[in-house]
Amino acid sequence: MFTGIIEAVGKIANMEAKGGDMRLRIQTGKLDLSDVKLGDSIAVNGVCLTVINLPGDGFWADVSLETLNHTSFKQLKTGSQVNLEKALTPSTRLGGHLVSGHVDGLGEMVSREEDARSIRFKVKAPDELARYISHKGSICVDGISLTVNAVSGAIFDLNIVPHTVLETTVGQWQPGVKVNLEVDVIARYLERLLLGDKAADPKYDSSQEGNITMGFLAENGFLK
Repeated sequence: MFTGIIEAVGKIANMEAKGGDMRLRIQTGKLDLSDVKLGDSIAVNGVCLTVINLPGDGFWADVSLETLNHTSFKQLKTGSQVNLEKALTPSTRLGGHLVSGHVDGLGEMVSREEDARSIRFKVKAPDELARYISHKGSICVDGISLTVNAVSGAIFDLNIVPHTVLETTVGQWQPGVKVNLEVDVIARYLERLLLGDKAADPKYDSSQEGNITMGFLAENGFLK
């Protein structure tokens, strides 16, 4: 698990094709690796990767074909900057929100505009994720825990303060850029919980989980 508070900006140093997937070497910059060992998890642009080698100035990790197909990793190239966060510990301050490092989908930057010293972005989420995004709720974008300032359909607004711009890859975001999105895990579990016994029905189509209606809630005892 992670918090979405970025600890360092790293750089893709090497990319090696490996039997259809990819092996990456990531230079970690100011990230403290003194407590990192083989097998540990580090979030890279919000994607949880496993450390398989520690050459000293960073780490190597394997990236599966599944990850390449469903994240912005397919846009990376040698020299690309990436947001880095080590996995949390029991004593870590939870400054952001609980983040699993499992990307739910790709968003697209729709607009960018200056707002005093901050930057405002509009981001288009996949339609199937829109139900999990709420006004003043949390969302993880390229590994960064952010607050949703407004929502209109599948488009949501972000207000990024100067510190976050300086300490992450936010400054590189421009309209058209694809970003990794992870919705609030609590929203996902709550939706599944509301299904009750229907969740165990093998005939149930999980793609319909977003079709919970007031009638469904009343029928299953959630409304009086």
